[in-house]
Amino acid sequence: MSVPMISILIVSYNVKHYLAQCLHSVWQSAKGIDVEVIVVDNDSSDGSREYIAHLFPASTYPQLTWVQSNENLGFGRANNLALSRAKGEYVLFLNPDTALTEQTLSDCLAFSQSHTDLGALGVRMLKDNGAFAPESRRGLPTPWVSFCKIVGLTSLFPRSKTFGRYYQSQTPVDAAAPIEVVSGAFMWVPRSVIQQVGGFDEQFFMYGEDIDLSYRISQSGRQNYYLPTPILHYKGESTQKDSLRYVQHFHRAMLLFYRKHFHSTHRALSLLVEAAIGLRAVLHKTTRMVRAGWRRLLPQQSDRPIGVVYVGSREGEVCALCDGRQMPFVSFDNPDAALAACQADRNLSRNHPLWVFDTADYTYASILHALAESDHSHYVGFYYPSVRGLIGGGIVCS
Repeated sequence: MSVPMISILIVSYNVKHYLAQCLHSVWQSAKGIDVEVIVVDNDSSDGSREYIAHLFPASTYPQLTWVQSNENLGFGRANNLALSRAKGEYVLFLNPDTALTEQTLSDCLAFSQSHTDLGALGVRMLKDNGAFAPESRRGLPTPWVSFCKIVGLTSLFPRSKTFGRYYQSQTPVDAAAPIEVVSGAFMWVPRSVIQQVGGFDEQFFMYGEDIDLSYRISQSGRQNYYLPTPILHYKGESTQKDSLRYVQHFHRAMLLFYRKHFHSTHRALSLLVEAAIGLRAVLHKTTRMVRAGWRRLLPQQSDRPIGVVYVGSREGEVCALCDGRQMPFVSFDNPDAALAACQADRNLSRNHPLWVFDTADYTYASILHALAESDHSHYVGFYYPSVRGLIGGGIVCS
């Protein structure tokens, strides 16, 4: 059996529809490239295994390996489990709530082969409204950099070399450049580098593992890079950002990183940062409690159904799905016609924030390009005719 060029490792937890979309985009991007895909399921309860097996049967997709865990191993430990089975020359740690373009893997492969000093490689991540995700390229959160972020100096002076290093805002979005931290949502690493520095630190259950691994890679003498080839990252579909679980894991990870790498060398500033992290955790929890109290005291108005602008050639199929969810629906043959209509009628645009593209009519690359060039007032959705399913804007219809 030949050694694959790329091992794509995905850790999934209760996001079967997003995982299916991610895998669909991977197959499109991997055409002509020898890949293996290893999915570790962290004890999902949504029928992920059966759903994926039905959509991607082993007889058609022999390059897909499913590893079922009977417990939630966390992000780092589950990725290390997948890593122990990986054989590719390059390893791609990939979130299930992402979608690649047809050129993503070939772009990363070409860049890697021309940069012998490569440590880890990140890409241009777009939010689901097409806006650039600033975590696509980050600076190392040293005590000073983190202090600036926590107290708001980074937001006040985003372009400052002194205060704005957290998101490396001085780095152009549309050009390849050295960076310090690569996001774990899409982290491409040569296998030889992983063998040298090891995988994720399993002390981190969730969050912070990518910062730690990026730092260890740079400490080994390798250079981390940002490449402006785009992908979509819904960011957080597998976690609830306002949940107590998220707050606990996120702030624990931040504290763990500082105590591991900076506590002894920057003791005074590290203690200040740790205190600030603890204060923010308390404030976050308090804010959640206040909001929950107001929701119980005040009557809640039901949200209006999200309106859909469909772009494609299967109006009847998608209209039926939207009618079933009581979602206002309009359709257009092409993105230019949809854009012109929404520009002419602002109410149409305002009442139909979800733009759904037919994946049989448009490539992922063309969809993301249209999204990136938009005014970011709409959210992207995808329609898959083969399963008559729609996904986007936090909505799944099938």
